[in-house]
Amino acid sequence: AMLSVGYRIPEQNILFSSGDARSKIELLQSAKMLVERGYNLFATPGSAKFLIDNDVPVTILYWPDEEKTPNTLEYLKSRKIELVINIPKNLSKTELYNDYEIRRAAVDFNIPLITNARLASAFIYAICKLQPEDIAINSWDEY
Repeated sequence: AMLSVGYRIPEQNILFSSGDARSKIELLQSAKMLVERGYNLFATPGSAKFLIDNDVPVTILYWPDEEKTPNTLEYLKSRKIELVINIPKNLSKTELYNDYEIRRAAVDFNIPLITNARLASAFIYAICKLQPEDIAINSWDEY
């Protein structure tokens, strides 16, 4: 369904901003699967710390409101990221601002965006277990 509406299967670089502890745990196995398949993972500081603590190699990308590089917006605007997984953590002003900036940039630069941990896990499982030629988009009549 996601491919039928224009999502592309990422080839190399994926950004994780994985929200609260529950979402981080839910996405851990998916992150490991991606690394096994040769993907480069990038993550915001909290997500990066969690992944590194769980033996998943990742490159830190700083929040949009931080004047540090490499920065998430810099990577999104230059289209170095091919899939954004951005799960909300809380409703603090800073969190809302940064999440909005990341999501807005993903939409503006036509980068696939997933905002739900369960959906992200399912999508990652599918792209890791199936080859692109095994995935077909069929009309309802073909089922």
